Amino acid sequence: MTGCTVPTPRRSGPTADPAPGIPITSSRRAQLMQIAAHPDDDLYFMNPDTQRMVDAGVPLVSVYVTAGEHDGKNHIPGRKDITADKSAYSSARHQGLRQAYAAMLGLDKFTPWQKGVLTLRGDRRAEINTLTNGNRRVELVFLNLAMHTPRRWMAVPSLWKDRQLGLRTVVADDSPVRKADDYDYDRLIDVLVGLMEQYRPTVIHTLDPDPDIQHSDERTRKRDSEQPGYSDHADHTAVASFSWAAMIRWVAHATKDGGAIPAFVATSFRGYYNRHWPKNLPGPVLREKAAHLVPYGGDPSWQCGNSAGCGDYNVGGTRPLTNKKGWVRATHYRYPDPGPVVVTEPGGRLAVYGVLGLRAVRWHETERGSGQWGEPDDLGGGPLAPGLGSAALEDGRRLLFGLRFAALGGHGGANRREVVLLEQRSAGGPFLAWRGLGNPEPDDDRGRRLGVPVAVTDREDRVHLFVRNADKGVSTRIRAADGTWGPWRDLGGEEVQDGLSATVDPAGRVHLFAAGRDGVHHWTQDAPGQPLAFRPDSGLPVSGDPVAVAAAPDGGLELYYRAPTRKELTAVRVDGAAPARVALDGYGPVAAAATPRGPLLIGKDLQGRVLVRTVAGRLVTRTQGAVALESAALHVHPEHGPLAIGLGADAHPWTWAPEPRTEG
Repeated sequence: MTGCTVPTPRRSGPTADPAPGIPITSSRRAQLMQIAAHPDDDLYFMNPDTQRMVDAGVPLVSVYVTAGEHDGKNHIPGRKDITADKSAYSSARHQGLRQAYAAMLGLDKFTPWQKGVLTLRGDRRAEINTLTNGNRRVELVFLNLAMHTPRRWMAVPSLWKDRQLGLRTVVADDSPVRKADDYDYDRLIDVLVGLMEQYRPTVIHTLDPDPDIQHSDERTRKRDSEQPGYSDHADHTAVASFSWAAMIRWVAHATKDGGAIPAFVATSFRGYYNRHWPKNLPGPVLREKAAHLVPYGGDPSWQCGNSAGCGDYNVGGTRPLTNKKGWVRATHYRYPDPGPVVVTEPGGRLAVYGVLGLRAVRWHETERGSGQWGEPDDLGGGPLAPGLGSAALEDGRRLLFGLRFAALGGHGGANRREVVLLEQRSAGGPFLAWRGLGNPEPDDDRGRRLGVPVAVTDREDRVHLFVRNADKGVSTRIRAADGTWGPWRDLGGEEVQDGLSATVDPAGRVHLFAAGRDGVHHWTQDAPGQPLAFRPDSGLPVSGDPVAVAAAPDGGLELYYRAPTRKELTAVRVDGAAPARVALDGYGPVAAAATPRGPLLIGKDLQGRVLVRTVAGRLVTRTQGAVALESAALHVHPEHGPLAIGLGADAHPWTWAPEPRTEG
């Protein structure tokens, strides 16, 4: 770190207006941007999503903020005489990434890359490596900020928090960049904004800006490489915070003076969180994910052409799979998105609601039944986390719920999150102004741990809103039929993952389900209108992902999910009947829609393609069209039958009718 006695004040960046009606611009050209703290964060935490998009021909630019130099020791198993050399270790990790992404592109791992120097905002420089194979393209950008300095062991977190004036970059061996640069808080955000403006990503992958509170003893914390009090590396949190600040600033700059919102979808991935929760990747997907860490880890005997080393030897061989921390064995989203909200509006046209450019948007079908979507209408409310909760009132009006970054600032600036509501004036019509519903937590630090809001309407037109809270439990707030909201209330129970599922059973009772460490946890009412209570004796088997729930034809409730590390889908009755296997092998969460003839199910197969199980039990795979992001929604149309609707890597909705035709 460099500095002087009086730090310069943090520049107050522009804030995008949350009011609706701003135009949105998109070229419909898919582009993925990843922003990682260290070389390998993408391989550990963002895959297999990265692989699926690269396979589909979506160009990738991956930005690495730190040099990854750590203590400068590229540890070779069995040897203790390793000399510290930070420039060499950074270079070896860069080479490991080149080997991993060459293999991901289907090329030999030692395929030469085109190396160059990228000029950034403020005349800073970064190494850029480019490799193509047919229609697939990967660019790696190394900003190379130091991880550690003599004055600050955690340098980038200090840059975010402590108003230090500057941080030097590390000049990696064999890099075309031969001179170090200086960064401060605003310069790093500006450089990230400049990269966003240059590449115009439609999908941005980041790490987790608000990791779970994690109380570990000091020995365990250090063994797990976690920051004090939270379940992630401090660099991950800081770089994620810089990334979100950059996205907010990008939108604000773009919309200033009447400009348009850039159309992109943001996804944040959990990091060392994976250590603490059930692993959710089945064997075939895990082996594919781990296989990319083998060329990244490299081997000191390889002849790769890089004088500083051929990978990060700490991660070589089978060590990603044998590492007890288990980071590679799961991929969890910080804001699990159940898919876009799909609504049949008066007149029969479909509408889809989602988050684009950190703002709520609505797409309409171009014509009733066309399955084609027009340009999005901006509903405002930003900056919002991914995913919207939704509930419908008795009169057909729609309520949308979001998690808003009410303030996101380093250098001692405010860091607040709040649940916000957008309420429709009339069914299918315009909306009222956004309304804040607050936060169930008493202070901003705990409030940052909030999950994605989920809502359901009971038979008395009361809306039950649920969020995962800082204690990893569930808090609720209820809207009465007259529109007044009650206070936040903690539902008690045990720790759960985010990705809550709520429903109303045929008897009118509200149910809530969430995946815990040792089982699926259940809250419900003894009778309609009574408070929800935790059911500690539910006996529901453990799940690795959020669960889907639907009413069975006999009136009971069925849950659908996969046990940890399993590809098989299980149907579990809430009434205690024995679980049954359902033919829908794959990975990740599923969605379910009830029909009189049985459930309609949608998920991903082992290759990441959208897979539907019809009510007749037939499996239909979506094999064409834009690669699907995260989860797709099911919609049973009264005229056109079941439809699958999701967002593609081009940040635009797609529609697929699995019956009777199967083209995308």
